[in-house]
Amino acid sequence: MDLTERMESSQTIFKGHIVKLTVDQVRLPDGNPAQREVVYHPGGVAVLALDGENRVTLVRQYRYPIRQLLLELPAGKLDHGLEDPIEGARRELAEETGLEAEEWTYLGHILASPGFCTEDLHMYLARGLTRKGQHLDEDEFLDVVTMPFEELVGQVMDGTITDAKTVAATLKVKVLLGL
Repeated sequence: MDLTERMESSQTIFKGHIVKLTVDQVRLPDGNPAQREVVYHPGGVAVLALDGENRVTLVRQYRYPIRQLLLELPAGKLDHGLEDPIEGARRELAEETGLEAEEWTYLGHILASPGFCTEDLHMYLARGLTRKGQHLDEDEFLDVVTMPFEELVGQVMDGTITDAKTVAATLKVKVLLGL
């Protein structure tokens, strides 16, 4: 069975600095009409920075949409959606933590919430770390936190850490490295 929904029309409701929202009229596989709200996002990156002693560097920041502090991997959006994901990963790691890495391993990508959003997150493992100077964006406020990788895995597994990109990258690294 062809499960494709076909767009018949689209109306842009909002276009901001990061996202665009459309309301689309679609035709369902059974021929009936439906409406879909779609948030277009330029995509992003997340970096699990692991040092030689198996400690990971995270950031703690306030996330306004959920009104909570979260502990998560350094991450950010790709600039204008055109930036090469590895370059975005290098940039975000340096900006948020002041770290640079010699070795990069691509961990794949995840779709943040494909039921309504196009955001595609590319995940990386960074090793061979060197500390340089942190340089946050002017509207960015966060604390840098370092913890043993096994503690991060424990917090992912017990539900303390719920950020999707952090959960996915942590479990991928655990399997990849056998830690």
